[in-house]
Amino acid sequence: MTVRPRRLLISALVASTGLAGAPALAQSSPGLTSIAHPAQWPAAASPAAITDAKTEAFITQLMAKMSVEEKVGQTIQGDIASMTPADLEKYPLGSILAGGNSAPGGDDRAPPKAWIDLVDAYRKEALAARPGHTPIPILFGIDAVHGHNNIVGATIFPHNIGLGAARDPALIRRIGQATAQEVAAVGGDWTFGPTVAVPRDDRWGRSYEGYAEDPEVVKSYSGPMTLGLQGELKPGQTLGAGHIAGSAKHFLADGGTDGGQDQGDAKISEAELVAIHAQGYPPSIDAGILTVMASFSSWNGQKITGNKTLLTDVLKGRMGFQGFVVSDWNAHGQLPGCTTASCPQAMNAGLDMYMAPDSWKGLFDNTVAQVKSGEIPMARLDDAVRRILRVKVKTGLFERGAPTLQGQLDRLGAVEHRMLAREAVAKSLVLLKNNGVLPVKPGAKVLVAGAADDIGKASGGWTLTWQGTGNKNSDFPRGQSIWGGIEQAVKAAGGQAELATDGRFKTKPDVAIVVFGENPYAEFQGDVANLGYQLGDKTDLALLKTLKAQGVPVVSVFLSGRPLWVNPEINASDAFVAAWLPGSEGGGVADVLVAGKDGKSKRDFQGKLGFSWPKRADQGPLNRGQPGYDPQFAYGYGLSYAKPAAVAALPEDPGNAAAAGSVDRYFVDGRLPAPWRMDFLGAGAIKTIDAGAQENGRQATWTGQGTLAVHGPAVDLSRQTTGDMAVLIRYRIDAAPTGPVSMGVGCSDDASCGGTVDVSSLLRADKPGEWRSVKIRLSCFQAAGAKMDHVTAPFAVSTNGPFSLSLTEVRLASNEGDAICPK
Repeated sequence: MTVRPRRLLISALVASTGLAGAPALAQSSPGLTSIAHPAQWPAAASPAAITDAKTEAFITQLMAKMSVEEKVGQTIQGDIASMTPADLEKYPLGSILAGGNSAPGGDDRAPPKAWIDLVDAYRKEALAARPGHTPIPILFGIDAVHGHNNIVGATIFPHNIGLGAARDPALIRRIGQATAQEVAAVGGDWTFGPTVAVPRDDRWGRSYEGYAEDPEVVKSYSGPMTLGLQGELKPGQTLGAGHIAGSAKHFLADGGTDGGQDQGDAKISEAELVAIHAQGYPPSIDAGILTVMASFSSWNGQKITGNKTLLTDVLKGRMGFQGFVVSDWNAHGQLPGCTTASCPQAMNAGLDMYMAPDSWKGLFDNTVAQVKSGEIPMARLDDAVRRILRVKVKTGLFERGAPTLQGQLDRLGAVEHRMLAREAVAKSLVLLKNNGVLPVKPGAKVLVAGAADDIGKASGGWTLTWQGTGNKNSDFPRGQSIWGGIEQAVKAAGGQAELATDGRFKTKPDVAIVVFGENPYAEFQGDVANLGYQLGDKTDLALLKTLKAQGVPVVSVFLSGRPLWVNPEINASDAFVAAWLPGSEGGGVADVLVAGKDGKSKRDFQGKLGFSWPKRADQGPLNRGQPGYDPQFAYGYGLSYAKPAAVAALPEDPGNAAAAGSVDRYFVDGRLPAPWRMDFLGAGAIKTIDAGAQENGRQATWTGQGTLAVHGPAVDLSRQTTGDMAVLIRYRIDAAPTGPVSMGVGCSDDASCGGTVDVSSLLRADKPGEWRSVKIRLSCFQAAGAKMDHVTAPFAVSTNGPFSLSLTEVRLASNEGDAICPK
C-alpha cells in the first residue's frame, strides 16, 4: 500500500468532522517600529577588567595565527547530542553545550564522573597538537536554571518566580555562587543565566523563569546574580575559584510577547521596551556579565536575533557591552532568508556565536564561504572572535584548562547549599489566606495529602530533563520532599503525621495539609490559553471539599509556575499558600507552616507577590499600573503571622474562559481531552477496554484497509517539532499485522499535507499481548511531508489487512534520548 492512500484516509477522516481551518497569523500593530534609537536607552558599561591591556594583547597575538576556518569555528556552538569530540579535528568549534535533554551517552541520569569525562574529551581534542591547528580551549555551556538541575544529586533551588517573591538580593547572590560551584564541580564553564525577563502575560510557559512582572525586582536581582555566578572581575585576573561565566537573557522582551506566546512578537513601543524589558541588563553589564543571549522572539515583527539596532547599536553601543552575544537554540534559522545551516544576516546584525546544536556542520561550511566572499565582512568576524576569546581568557580557560573545582564532587548537594535552598524556599512562600489554622500547633495529628511526596513535581521544568517530567524521589538522593519536611517537623513538635495521597484517613486528623498544582513543563509546552486551574476537571477541589465536609481544617499548598485562578480552591481552604516551584528542599515549607514545641514556627512568612494574582481565569496580561488593573491579590500582597488579615469568600465566576483544549495530550487515562476525538474510518472498529483499570484503553481492530485517528481542530506543533518533542504511545499488539502499517500526522488542507512513517518492522518485533511504549519524533513526520503548523490529526495508524492494536496513552513527550524515527 502506498503512502498517498494513507494520507487520503487521514484527510477524509478530519474533513468529515468539519473542524478544518488554520489559525490566523499574528500581525504587528500599525505605527510600531522595530528600529531602536540608542539615545533613548539606559547607559551602562562592562568593567574595564574585561578589556584590560594584557588580555587584549594576548588576543591580538592569538588571532594573528588563526585561519578563517578557525575564526569561524569560534563563532559556532554544537550540542553533545549531535557531535563527538572527534568532530573538532575537522570542525574547530569554539563552544559545546549540553541542551535540556542532552547528557553523556544520552543518559539524563548519568553520574557526575561521566559529565567530567565527556567535557575533558572535548577539551583534549580542542587543544590537541595538529599541523596548521591553533589550540584554543572550548567553552562548555549548560542550562543551570535553578541550581545545576542537570545532575542527579545537585541542589535544586526554587525557580525564579519564587525567588522574586523573597525580595532578597543578597540571597540571590549566594544562590548564584552555590550554583556556580556545583556547575564547576562537574566541568562546566558557562551557564545560560541570569534570566532577566519581565513576564507580562502569565499565560507564557516560561513565566516561572522570571523574577517578577515589574522590572524593579529584576533590576535589583540581575547584578547580584551576575556577581554570584562570576564573582567580581579584576584587571589581569581570571574568574576566581568556583565561579563560571554567566549569560543575561533573553535580549529582549521575551516576556512581552503578544498573548504570552513563546518565541512570539512583542508588539510594543520603544518606550515600553526600554522601561519594562531592558531594565535588568544595565546592572548585569555593570557587574561584568560576560555573555548575553539573544531572544527567539521578535519586536514588532522583526526577530531580535537579526535586529542590528538592538544587538549592535543598543547592547554593544549604548550599553557598552564588551562580552559576546550568543543566540538561542537554532534561533538564527527563524530569520527571513535564513536556515539553521546558513544565516549571515545574524552575524552581520551583531550576533557573535550561533547556538547551532544540530546544524553546526552545515553552518560552519556556509559561514566560511560567506566570510571568504565578503558577505560577512572580515572586520565583523574579527570583532566576534575577539569578544569570544575575551570571555575565554576571563573564564581562565587558557590558564588552567578546566574549572578549579572540577572533580570536587562534594560540592554537589553540599549541606550548606541545601540549607541555602531551604532558606530560599521558606522566604519564597506567599500566604494568601489564613483563618487561624497556621502555624500547625505542636502535638497535632496532621494528614498530608496530594502531591506532597513528589520532589519532581515540586521542582517543575528544567529538572534533570528539559520538561522536568518523569522524575522520581530517588532522582534527588540528597533532597527532601514537602512531606518529608512536614513529617519531621510535626514529630519534633510531639505530633503525628500521616501521608495519604487520596486524603483518606482512619483517625480524624486535627488538620490536613494538601499539596497540589501544575505538573512540570518548560517553554512552549507551558503556554496556556487562560489562567484557570483545572477548569474542566476540578479533582483537587473535590479533595479539599471532601476533607472540609468531614470537619477537617484544610491548608492548601499550591505548586505552580505562575499565578492561576484558584478562587474555588481558596474558598475551600482555611489557609492557602503559594509555594511556586520550591525544588528539592521541601523542609523549607515546614519551617514556616509547622510550629515547634514552643508554639512558634522557625520562620514567619515573608514572601510578597511578584506577579499579580488573577480575579478571573480570563485575565491575561495583569500587571500593576496598567489601565483597569483589577487583581484578586495585588502585586506585593502577602500575609504573615505578624501581620494577619481576614480574607472573605472570593467570587467563583471564572469569566469568559472555558476549559482549555489540550495541545499535547490526546488519549490519557481512558479519556480524550477536549478538543480531540478518536474515530475509525474504513474496514474495522474500535471499542473501550479495561487495561489495568476500568475502561482506560481502546482497542482498534482492522479487517481490511482502514485508519484509526485522533483528530480535532488545527493546532500548531511547529515549535514542538523544532524542540524535538515526540509522540509517545503506550500500546499492545493483540493480533500481528498482516500488511504494512504506517503511523502518521495529518491535516485537512489536501491529501499531500500529512506525513507518515512505516512502523511495520517496529510492530512485528513486538510480542503480542505485552504492553510497550515508544516515542516517535515529530520531526520524522515533518521530514515525511507533514505540515506541522497545521495539524488536525496528531496521531493516525493505517494498514490494509487484519490487525488488532490496543492503546492506553497517546501524548507528546520530551525526547530524552529515547525517541526514534522508525526504519
